[in-house]
Amino acid sequence: MGDTDNRDHVKGHRSRLRERFLKGGADALADYELLELILFLAIPRRDVKPLAKDLIARFGSYAAVLSADVDKLRGMKGLGDTAIAAIKSVQASALHLSRAGATGRPVMGNWAAVQEYLQGAMGNIPREQFRLMFLDRKNALIADEVLSDGTIDRTAVYTREVVRRGLELEAGALILVHNHPSGDPAPSHADVQMTKEISDACHRVGIKVHDHIIVGKTGQASFKDLGLL
Repeated sequence: MGDTDNRDHVKGHRSRLRERFLKGGADALADYELLELILFLAIPRRDVKPLAKDLIARFGSYAAVLSADVDKLRGMKGLGDTAIAAIKSVQASALHLSRAGATGRPVMGNWAAVQEYLQGAMGNIPREQFRLMFLDRKNALIADEVLSDGTIDRTAVYTREVVRRGLELEAGALILVHNHPSGDPAPSHADVQMTKEISDACHRVGIKVHDHIIVGKTGQASFKDLGLL
């Protein structure tokens, strides 16, 4: 196939894929085809189907590709910074949308939206992250912040930070969240001990810890539901 024939083939494939997406939405496309649509924006002339399939094979799923670290994406042959920015912008947009659905309303009456947001934000990241969701006196979300990005191994320091930030925000309550990169959301002994220390310290200053959520690759564990809080 000559260069002209190849360009025509790529152009025709892209046109058909876009048309199928616009008519049928995401359900009309396979995961690698959705990834192709993103790559189209950054790689205008090359056939990106092989790259899309390689990315999903390397990281395990469409969601894992979107959540992958920039440095790991840079390790993929044929993927430049423009394409990486396109991938990460789609992830950022999805998180903004799901966060908007969880903000400004009482969290306890909007729990499905909160869980969906947390799963998207933390379910596929390859390292442990500790997040705080601060609530006002009516249990509406007022702040969602990452306290640490790495292994939780300095509980006393984090306890002081949690209390300090809660008082700064005049929070009435909070929810602790972290992920297990292993995929299993079951709490460890260290998780239980950390939660007790933070909960006790917050209680002393009038801040209630509603829950501690552990996010795994395909599910979540709630300390409240497990009777641990």
